[in-house]
Amino acid sequence: MRHTLVALVEDKPGVLNRVASLFRRRAFNIESLTVGHTEQPGLSRMTIVVDGDDIAIERLIAYLYKLVNVVHVEDLTHVPAVTRDLAMIKVAAPPETRTQVMQVVDVYRARIVDVTSQSLIIEVTGDEEKIESFVEVLRPLGILEMVRTGLLAMSRGGAPLYPPPNGNGNGHHAAASAD
Repeated sequence: MRHTLVALVEDKPGVLNRVASLFRRRAFNIESLTVGHTEQPGLSRMTIVVDGDDIAIERLIAYLYKLVNVVHVEDLTHVPAVTRDLAMIKVAAPPETRTQVMQVVDVYRARIVDVTSQSLIIEVTGDEEKIESFVEVLRPLGILEMVRTGLLAMSRGGAPLYPPPNGNGNGHHAAASAD
């Protein structure tokens, strides 16, 4: 089963390598990995999509917690969550097919971010199914190049993934103050 894990990690050199190495050593293939800054200075958020049964994923989470720079891990697979992916797709768009490409862009509520005489670069954001569907519709029109961000995920509701300690919102957390 496909699992979406979210990990808060210290924003320090080598952390991404240690996390990826753990997945490699445990023979898990990372299907998608997205990393970025959070609202808390000094923390980065990783969204990791990986395939495995529930027991194997529970073990993997336990191993992640053993890594020094991992602050919090949550499996969003079985909780209500919002997921998004972003793709930029360069499509052949000579004058004879440009109108057709632009109609597809409108239907999917995508955006054209670059135009040349023979191609368009299109940006599309949405859940994975929307992105996959968009790619399949564009494929016969001539995809020249494509890049995707990987999945972003956030649980629904008001509670943050990892609240600031003491609820003071100052951005410091126990792991950072222990350094």
